[in-house]
Amino acid sequence: MNTQIAFERIKGYIHGYIQECKNDEVITLYSHLSYGKMLRSKLLLAISDISDDALRVCALIEMIQSASLLHDDVIDDATIRRGTPSINATFGNKNAIMLGDVLYSKAFYELSVLDVELAKSVSSAVVRLSVGEIEDVSLSKQFHTNREAYVRMCADKTAALIVAAAECGAILKGLNKHIYRIYGENLGIAFQIIDDILDITQDALTLGKPSMSDFKEGKTTLPYMDLYECLDDEQKEILASYCGKKISSEQEIWIKTQMQEHNIIHKSVACAHLYANRALEAIAFENNDKLSDIITQMLNRSF
Repeated sequence: MNTQIAFERIKGYIHGYIQECKNDEVITLYSHLSYGKMLRSKLLLAISDISDDALRVCALIEMIQSASLLHDDVIDDATIRRGTPSINATFGNKNAIMLGDVLYSKAFYELSVLDVELAKSVSSAVVRLSVGEIEDVSLSKQFHTNREAYVRMCADKTAALIVAAAECGAILKGLNKHIYRIYGENLGIAFQIIDDILDITQDALTLGKPSMSDFKEGKTTLPYMDLYECLDDEQKEILASYCGKKISSEQEIWIKTQMQEHNIIHKSVACAHLYANRALEAIAFENNDKLSDIITQMLNRSF
């Protein structure tokens, strides 16, 4: 079975779980959700191989990921998700939150009938993810240069479910889950750093959302920290003052020009490669080229 067919089966499981809710409004809201790269499913299947149990775990992880994004969009007042109007923009914040709650609740119910080790892995990841959401909101209150807090937030908010996917794949295959946890943690951090870079370098059409939207929402990501360190005192004040504002096109150009002059994107990409290399080192003796390919694709993606 190839990956695309596996993905369709995962979506089929999710569709079945939603139908089991027996609520027309939930089914309608769910029908407007779109799927992203399904990185977590791709990772799990690359480790475990394809089986019914693996596909079911993938479905539950994707449901949880979708739920977290629904809540994210409400928190961020986002109106676009993957190039289309977000659920909260179309149906309102209350419906978006409640659909997220349905996805979370149903996923946890289905987790309860799986192997307890798999259930523990995914549920502990959701705790980390929720903590990461709180960390993200806290860090977004003002411009900051706390790299340690930024990396910790990336690990909790983004890497946690990736870790769970890698760990569950290892559990299903009978492999050393500790190795795959390290791989997933570093892959997840690198993935988020690349996301933060693309938010600056790509246009709205490619991103499926406005360019530089993270900074305008008050999020200080790695490239802005790297830039801040290179500026003089007056320029530092200017950069910090733009954070969390609906800045003009001229102000956007100023930021991007400064980044270009100081080679910031290259520095931030180098940091992503550092974490990616740590991930590769963890699985160096696992003889799984698919995991190396996932790293390469993640680093070289355009959205």
